[in-house]
Amino acid sequence: MSLIKWTPFFSDDEMDKAFGDFLPAVRGDQFGFTPAVDMYEDKDNIIIETQLAGIDPEKVDISIENNVLCLKGESEKKSEVDDKNYYRKEIRRGSFYRSIALPSKVDSDKAVATNEGGLLKIVIPKAAELKAKKIEIQKK
Repeated sequence: MSLIKWTPFFSDDEMDKAFGDFLPAVRGDQFGFTPAVDMYEDKDNIIIETQLAGIDPEKVDISIENNVLCLKGESEKKSEVDDKNYYRKEIRRGSFYRSIALPSKVDSDKAVATNEGGLLKIVIPKAAELKAKKIEIQKK
């Protein structure tokens, strides 16, 4: 008689499948990945930072449309040996896409992106607040 491991909820394979069904962006290299971001503001700017180590900055597209920041690109797999006996494979490779709603109106024409040591930093100036204009009623 063999022993059967008791798993009250899910086995590891079932857990991976369940998360994969609900979160397709993190399923693995064939489906790509979603980069994590930090977003904060100072007095004049909205700042977004994301780690894109190993990704050529020339192959990352950044756009802002209707106050939504979009990041997309691709991480290439550079390996001379394709047949490896992996014990763990956690590094995400493939294409990525991320859209982020910005918390306030911005001046997208003045946005600046820099890459330093694999950290992509995007600084977007906030749009000038429109001040209410008082209109005088003219007498005839």
